[in-house]
Amino acid sequence: MQLLFLFLTVMVLLAQGTRVTKCWNTRGRCRMTCKEKEVFYILCKYEGKCCVEPKYVHFKPKAPNAYLETLS
Repeated sequence: MQLLFLFLTVMVLLAQGTRVTKCWNTRGRCRMTCKEKEVFYILCKYEGKCCVEPKYVHFKPKAPNAYLETLS
């Protein structure tokens, strides 16, 4: 029983420590590097790029995403 309580306590503490900053009307997440299927069009205030799935972006940027990657 004590082992179960210890496990649950550790899981709750780990879940609280992984807060994610959201952007793009909560559809994106601020990260230093985007995942392979994500793109970025704007920068977050403190944590780098706002990574969003392309299906949530309804406009085309002036520059391709690869060009934007080289600028940062």
